Amino acid sequence: MSELTTAARPYARAIFEMAEGADSLTKWSDSLDFMGLVASNDDVKELLSTPAMAKQSGAKAFIKLCDGKLGEAEKNLINLLAENDRLSLLPEIGVLFEALKDESEGSVEALVSSAKKLTKAEEEAISKALKKRLGRDIKLKVSVDESLLGGAIIRAGDLVIDGSLKGRLGKMTSSMVN
Repeated sequence: MSELTTAARPYARAIFEMAEGADSLTKWSDSLDFMGLVASNDDVKELLSTPAMAKQSGAKAFIKLCDGKLGEAEKNLINLLAENDRLSLLPEIGVLFEALKDESEGSVEALVSSAKKLTKAEEEAISKALKKRLGRDIKLKVSVDESLLGGAIIRAGDLVIDGSLKGRLGKMTSSMVN
């Protein structure tokens, strides 16, 4: 995955700088999200990976799949990525672009995986604690992962807090083995 990130980073940075200069961060955020969803579709991946799909015909097929939802700048990006065999990077470019956008806006996305559905009060408490710790506005995304058994795992930027029962049991097991 780090190879994808490394390859996608220059594209994300260039798009971010262009979008920031044109005051179109939200437009590009939406466009990259949409293009990333199209590019991550299994059928599209298979189509674009076939040897018969030449670079420019791959770009044309991708643009056609987007059914008129792309502007000229987005089409130029698709053509550039296709020319360099990088269409598969679109989802990662979108993720990196969002991180740059969040950073410029002074916010950070926090992913919370909990063993059970959190109440609004619990979500607000987590958000408030993270804001205090990180000094940034928090965009909370919550999901349920019953395999955690109890507790939660929080990821915000480089910060990972594993307060899950599964994580605690794993630590206890490894300390007993060693």
